[in-house]
Amino acid sequence: MFSGSIPALATPFRQGVVDEAAFRRFVDWQVENGSSALVPCGTTGEASTIDNDEHHRVISLCAEQAAGRVPVIAGCGSNDTQTALWHIREATDAGADAALIVAPYYNRPSQAGLLAHFSYLAERSDLPIVLYNVPGRTVTDISAETVVELHRRFPDKIVAIKDASGDLTRITAHRMGAGPQFCQLSGDDPLALGGYAFGQTGCISVTANVAPKLCATFHAACADGNFALARDLHERLFPLHRALFADASPAPTKYALSRLHDWFDDEVRLPLAPCSQAGRDAVDAALKGLGLI
Repeated sequence: MFSGSIPALATPFRQGVVDEAAFRRFVDWQVENGSSALVPCGTTGEASTIDNDEHHRVISLCAEQAAGRVPVIAGCGSNDTQTALWHIREATDAGADAALIVAPYYNRPSQAGLLAHFSYLAERSDLPIVLYNVPGRTVTDISAETVVELHRRFPDKIVAIKDASGDLTRITAHRMGAGPQFCQLSGDDPLALGGYAFGQTGCISVTANVAPKLCATFHAACADGNFALARDLHERLFPLHRALFADASPAPTKYALSRLHDWFDDEVRLPLAPCSQAGRDAVDAALKGLGLI
């Protein structure tokens, strides 16, 4: 269903507001450089610091600018089930193709709570749902058993997962329980190469924000089974993977984009701070190593 290089889009700000013109240019640049789908309002999009009106506007802008060229997987998660459902309905009206739903954060639901949360949303959503498991940020971990049970209950609605647990064995557990038709996407750029061997089909990526063409080529090589080329591209991209987390994300990503495009500002919102000098140095070195600056 979803495959290849899928950027979790950064949201450009300028003087405290969403820079809509820059975001439209960014969407076009991503599509033109081979990104196979787009994710607005995810972690890298600073969904935690944009208000609800901005959230829904960014999804609408993305769907409008993508204009059907690639799927739009809209970030719709919340630690409140009713708010998540509201986001899903707004994303549906905006023309999104799927909803990315992160595990509820802070309130730390049990696996029974997760089953109830995602089941409630699946029963009421007109969009297919991509689960998003990132326990390093949410604390809550969607277990493999819970993922499999959700797909069993809603095979046409719970269709995929973005897994950023760092545990590649989850891919096998999901495949054995949910079957190969359940779409599995990496949430960790550095692990994407290994993930293909286990059965992942792509990555919802931070690095693709900055190097979309190289990332698209890497994922195409993986899909074609050309692992010699894929390994070479992985090693070329690896310093950038690391540099984009040299400071709190997405500050390094926004700094990198500001180095590539004069129309993309590196502004972030509190409590995030601008990228540190050490982070900037790491990003600059990685961009130079790839010949991007």
